Amino acid sequence: MHEENKAANGCGKIRSGAQNGAALLALMEKTGYSMVQQNGQRKFGGPPPGWEGPPPPRGCEVFVGKIPRDMYEDELVPVFERAGKIYELRLMMEFSGKFIGVCVSLDNCRLFIGAIPKDKKKEEILNEMKKVTEGVVDVIVYPNATDKTKNRGFAFVEYESHRAAAMARRRLIPGTFQPWGHTIQVDWADPEKVVDEETMQRVKVLYVRNLMISTTEDKIKAEFNKFKPGVVERVKKLRDYAFVHFFHREDAVAAMSIMNGKCIDGASIEVTLAKPVNKESSWKQHFNGQISPSSENLLGFPNKEDGAQKSLGKPASLSVRLNGQHSPGPPEVERSTYPIFPGIKLTPISMYSLKLSHFSSAVMHLDYFCHKNSWAPPEYCLYSTTSQDGKILLVYKVLISSIADDSQSYFMPEKLCTTVEDAKELAAQFTLLHL
Repeated sequence: MHEENKAANGCGKIRSGAQNGAALLALMEKTGYSMVQQNGQRKFGGPPPGWEGPPPPRGCEVFVGKIPRDMYEDELVPVFERAGKIYELRLMMEFSGKFIGVCVSLDNCRLFIGAIPKDKKKEEILNEMKKVTEGVVDVIVYPNATDKTKNRGFAFVEYESHRAAAMARRRLIPGTFQPWGHTIQVDWADPEKVVDEETMQRVKVLYVRNLMISTTEDKIKAEFNKFKPGVVERVKKLRDYAFVHFFHREDAVAAMSIMNGKCIDGASIEVTLAKPVNKESSWKQHFNGQISPSSENLLGFPNKEDGAQKSLGKPASLSVRLNGQHSPGPPEVERSTYPIFPGIKLTPISMYSLKLSHFSSAVMHLDYFCHKNSWAPPEYCLYSTTSQDGKILLVYKVLISSIADDSQSYFMPEKLCTTVEDAKELAAQFTLLHL
């Protein structure tokens, strides 16, 4: 946005570039705050005059959007100061001109870096990221599930602030940075789930990561019982991670302190308290609360047009409606094929490192969603009946288990299908709507 151009807001106010400059200078003289413009944004304060000690902790920042294009710091600061002393205000150079919207900033300080060579160690990745970005605090690298000497092809880079992470993302996204001759993938990491302290004080389940695939549940239980026999209630293991349930919280906390970093079957494990997941809100939050799990009669069946699509090679979809609107099922994605040219490089990845937009079926979507929430994979139980004209009709019941807090939920649609594929897809869609 060019400040030298004249601008007018919806109220008919007109202010020239010179007037803007004078107003901002007056604001700086009055408050003593500094103002610096760089990288498409203007920073007011950070820290303010006379500030002593470290910056405010995470959680103290809010994001304000849809600010009128001609509104500047001299008008914004007095409004925001009504809520409290401002540490820093960063004004972006692109605005919409509608009513503003205010929400708690995610304050995400972590980036996801994909397509990393699997033979690279944490120190190598850390050094590479420090070469081209500022404010790097740590790099989180997960060992391969089957070969602990290799990484999983991705890492998480932690920065000292959300601003540092945002600047790093902007620097890395163009793809000009190619460590070790590889083009990396860069995006925001999924924000960590925040569980209130009162809830965490009741947790008596440990999350154990970096186990060997061959390590059994009995072996894990025996290892965690060593420091105090009989304290472990049970263990549930999935691939290279597990949840260890204790009878009493104090034993879980003690075991976490003792077992973190210990070696089991040659693997150095990481142990933390498991975070309980609220099933009632997790799926709704994922879609900004646009669904209502109380609605009934949500699911229909493929119509004639869907059947016609099959002959054209396009996927048929089970029509799912909620209050007259399409439900937030798997997003529409481009269903195309591309040739594999000689010499093209293919990189093995995990489906769980992809985004939701890569999935076109509810079955895969549900599996992905359960994994992201550290639940057990969905279990499908098939049932059948016979229609009046002798057709076999099918329906699936789906079991979702939250391993962290040992809760279980069953979901089954009130519709029958003539094929196994449709029955499973219908059950997955029904489950996603009711989680």
